[in-house]
Amino acid sequence: MADGAPDPWDATDGTDEDAGAADGNASVTNGTADAAYGARIRDLAEAARRERDAFVPPADPPAEERAMSYLRSGLGPVVALYVEARTGGRTVAFSAEEFALLQRATNDWLSLYARCYGVEMDAEFTVREAAELLVRTHNIRDTAQLLTRVPAR
Repeated sequence: MADGAPDPWDATDGTDEDAGAADGNASVTNGTADAAYGARIRDLAEAARRERDAFVPPADPPAEERAMSYLRSGLGPVVALYVEARTGGRTVAFSAEEFALLQRATNDWLSLYARCYGVEMDAEFTVREAAELLVRTHNIRDTAQLLTRVPAR
């Protein structure tokens, strides 16, 4: 950051995405985020995977209300956890496993969102990309649309 303050998006996670930004402010216990974050991450990732595995495509896409429910109850909480961990007063570092679970959950929810519009997509976005867009747009639907380009504008 220009003012010399540490960039909250860049915490040492042990991941390639955020590598090299060690500022000594990360709170790490045994190489993982604190227990509360770790449990929330696992719960969010498990919910995303359950929904993805149980998904039945809509008979007549688009299913906009269903797509929004995936964003509000799925993607939104995943991105909110990441933003909270990066800006909540102390920077939380995630283990490689926790970070992979956040990424997978982000992409599961975005894939489900796209499938509600009849678009098959194996999403490959980072939670950081989603977080940065959400901070800019203040809208989870706009965030998903900008990432997936679904629906086309």
